[in-house]
Amino acid sequence: MAGQFIVRSLLLATLALSSTLADTAKATTTSKTDDYQHQREQFVQQMVTKHNFARDQVEELLTQAQRNEAILEAIARPWEAKPWFQYYPIFLTEKRLAAGLKFWHEHQDTLARAEQHYGVPAEIIVAIIGVETFYGGYLGNYLVLDALYTLGFHYPPRSKFFRSELEQYLLLTQEEKLPATELKGSYAGAMGYGQFISSSYRHYAVDFDGDNVRDLLNNPVDAIGSVANYFAKHGWKTNQPVAVQLGTEDSFEKFVSKGLKPDQSIAELQQMGLKLPTELASDYQAKVFSFELEQGHEYWLGFTNFYVITRYNHSPLYAMAVYQFSQQLQQAKQSQQ
Repeated sequence: MAGQFIVRSLLLATLALSSTLADTAKATTTSKTDDYQHQREQFVQQMVTKHNFARDQVEELLTQAQRNEAILEAIARPWEAKPWFQYYPIFLTEKRLAAGLKFWHEHQDTLARAEQHYGVPAEIIVAIIGVETFYGGYLGNYLVLDALYTLGFHYPPRSKFFRSELEQYLLLTQEEKLPATELKGSYAGAMGYGQFISSSYRHYAVDFDGDNVRDLLNNPVDAIGSVANYFAKHGWKTNQPVAVQLGTEDSFEKFVSKGLKPDQSIAELQQMGLKLPTELASDYQAKVFSFELEQGHEYWLGFTNFYVITRYNHSPLYAMAVYQFSQQLQQAKQSQQ
């Protein structure tokens, strides 16, 4: 009898726990649904009152947008989470170098004009477009509307940012007369040769061929001018260095600090005991970065221009890959002359 009582008690406790868990799951689902409906209504109302969109138009676009699980999976495993020794081989390849030299040759006059006008070196522009899309070869296969909808309403860590980008996207497609339900890009909603997000497209894209259209999706000339403009607007310093390699000695580790923005002058770093491999202006702002190798670390000194590259993608790995690729391009170009 005692055994039966214990079994029955355990069964009842299990049923009660199951019921509680089911109620909790139901409440959580209901809460998430309520949050989604609230955020969606807020977004619709914002587009109507702030930007004079028709409510039916916004509702229809959101109805057509689809939540895409592949996008949520992709943003959870970015390439920039890799260590440097696994990251750089993705971009520093002979195939990309050959494609970059071909692109440089085909658009030599445009690149020279962009460098003259904006002060950004041609090799940096070519490197960016090569790293981003392999010169238009990989523009992205995700519908931009789906990407921004998915991340804006179903990715809590950065939902506010991506809802803002969805707002910018609807404004962009209206201003540039682009089909909002058809454009494709990256899982984060970046588009075109230079992979501009919607806010960057609106603020930094330029009509560089004078046809009265800012076309970053199909026009490499506009893309070249727009990448150069983006860097110039973010503080590129003409004729100043990007980065200098320090070495692999562990003694450099003590100079590494958090963040991306250069926060010490060369003079200050030297006073702290940093040994430089070359002479540099004492007033340059700089920061020491560490890059993980298979064994040990490689240390570099990044300057303001290195920081400017991180405005394109907030990762020192990305900035270093772009810089090293730009140097490969420059050296290969010079050897061809």
